[in-house]
Amino acid sequence: MEEQKTELKMIRMSEVESQEVKWLWYPFIPYGKLTIIQGDPGDGKTTLVLNIAAKLSKGECLDSDMDVQEPVNVIYQTAEDGLADTVKPRLELAGADCEKILVIDESDKSLSMADERLEEALAKTEAKVLILDPIQAYLGGGMDMNRANEARDMTKKLGALAEKY
Repeated sequence: MEEQKTELKMIRMSEVESQEVKWLWYPFIPYGKLTIIQGDPGDGKTTLVLNIAAKLSKGECLDSDMDVQEPVNVIYQTAEDGLADTVKPRLELAGADCEKILVIDESDKSLSMADERLEEALAKTEAKVLILDPIQAYLGGGMDMNRANEARDMTKKLGALAEKY
């Protein structure tokens, strides 16, 4: 099968208008961008993101470099931990306002990064943060995270959602 030729389009940097990056937590988490928290199993990645979600749900900051003005809604998706026996107890321990932490119900269909329910949920809840834990669980069937062209398409879609919401 022959690959279809794509028209070459060029962008002059002189025509690009510079924009300032706004930060949720400087220099770790910018607004409108993707942030990936990486580490070995047992390093505490989930504990960190749940503590961040808890603080955001109450409009609180982790430190002076975090910019939170008011409580915000957070969408938290997990493919590894039980909501009732792991996630909620951890959120409660972190002092979260659990009214502001939402989960897209996957009982009828598993969620993927390409799923329209992500954008629908962001729009409906006005969530400022979407957490996919772990990200590889949300690639979708047949997607290989080690194939750059496939992973890039998915992260571009997520990046567009981050920028929009």
